[in-house]
Amino acid sequence: MTLVELPAEEASVRRFVEELWLPYNRELEATAEEFSLAADVDLVAEELPFRLDRVDTEGYRLWVAVDGAADAASLADADGEFAGFVAAELDEAPSVFDRPDRLFVCDIYVREPYRGTGLATDLFDRLGEWARETGCEEFSLDPHADNDRALAFYEKLGFETTQYHMVASVED
Repeated sequence: MTLVELPAEEASVRRFVEELWLPYNRELEATAEEFSLAADVDLVAEELPFRLDRVDTEGYRLWVAVDGAADAASLADADGEFAGFVAAELDEAPSVFDRPDRLFVCDIYVREPYRGTGLATDLFDRLGEWARETGCEEFSLDPHADNDRALAFYEKLGFETTQYHMVASVED
């Protein structure tokens, strides 16, 4: 398994969106109503420019786990299968707060055939390398409350619940 940083290149990002982002979001959609995807748009076409811009942003990284040959000039041309990904961004502490800089884990996803293989731990290990490179002392993330498998994994890694994210309708 090779972990490759997703470049801000349209063909590579398109492959990522089609093979990992869309299946990940389809699974989220099946788990929680608030993750429902729009039915009236081309999801890949809509996500592509956003994701291209995102991976080209300073302070944001996305690594793709490639099972097999990943040494092509472009991830779009890599012969290997996309097995999973992790995305994170720097969360620098404002000077008015006495807390360390954190690496916020935006998304982590491992395709079903690769679950239980240690790939998610490998993805977190890569995040740990980046955290040390940037001087971050902590990780943070916002898992969905109904995702019991993810919650158990994060707790196994040492994550502790420190706050809750709550949502209410403006109309209520």
